[in-house]
Amino acid sequence: MSSEARLYTFSQETKDHLRKFRLTTSRASGPQAVIYYIDKKSHEIKQDDDKVVYKSLEEVGDDLPDNSPRYILLSYPLTMPDGRLSVPYVLLYYLPNTCNAESRMMYAGAKELMRNTAEVGKVIDVESADDLEDIPTKLAAE
Repeated sequence: MSSEARLYTFSQETKDHLRKFRLTTSRASGPQAVIYYIDKKSHEIKQDDDKVVYKSLEEVGDDLPDNSPRYILLSYPLTMPDGRLSVPYVLLYYLPNTCNAESRMMYAGAKELMRNTAEVGKVIDVESADDLEDIPTKLAAE
């Protein structure tokens, strides 16, 4: 077991929510996102605002803190150039330039654990809420 897996934890409820979110969003007709943070005292990775599922990247951007990292799970349905529907499931790693070194280290240390536990296919780094506007283009380019 890696040291990250021992340092950072998920409650069973959070693990169940991650699984349910992944399975239900694969059939969604619109974008869906949830925001996660690391509790500094317990090092538990938790959903930022329980039960809130965002329906647009603008809503996500409005709720992101200015100087603290977050993990954002995103399911974003796209119609490909050949007409088929694709629903990429990605982890957005939000790391603003203004966050302190301690937060940077903590989130960097748990990034792979979050990726593996959430079972996402890809991680996209995001430095500001404005960068969210580019996400659909990045996903379509895949």
